[in-house]
Amino acid sequence: MNITMVEHNPNWKYEYLNEEFLIKETLQKELVNIFHIGSTAIQDVKAKPIIDILLVVNDIEELDNYSDQFEKLGYEVMGEFGIKKRRYYRKGGDNRTHQIHAFQYDNLQEIERHLSFRDYLRQNQMRRNEYGTLKAELAHRFPNDIKSYSNGKDKFVKRTEKEALKWHWFNR
Repeated sequence: MNITMVEHNPNWKYEYLNEEFLIKETLQKELVNIFHIGSTAIQDVKAKPIIDILLVVNDIEELDNYSDQFEKLGYEVMGEFGIKKRRYYRKGGDNRTHQIHAFQYDNLQEIERHLSFRDYLRQNQMRRNEYGTLKAELAHRFPNDIKSYSNGKDKFVKRTEKEALKWHWFNR
């Protein structure tokens, strides 16, 4: 995978909304909710131009019956892909444009982790800037090595997720 970091693009919101519409049409009754997550959902942070989508569904195993429909939308169906009780889909090959992380409605730990991280960075300019700088440095060092890039972010992400979850519960 090619790792390219760019400045925030206000059009990402509309790219997400277009994809949200297609996914809602596809899943209909199985879908509980859908969210734009990841760096493209956070204004003023550098990001890989990949739209991250969080799906919350009624039954995660039922989602497997929609594989053909996701493929028709251009997604590669990846199964759990390293996270139990998740379904992962990606679009765009080596120049990925979208990725979907799907969880069953009662997998609150994973759902809250993603949403709290996004919302915390939206509200915390210092951490948002720190994250953007880190990602830009890692993308420069590892332009074709997603594993090293991800490993380089891991400590920051885990520390920030803990802060974000505490922040989320304090600010409810």
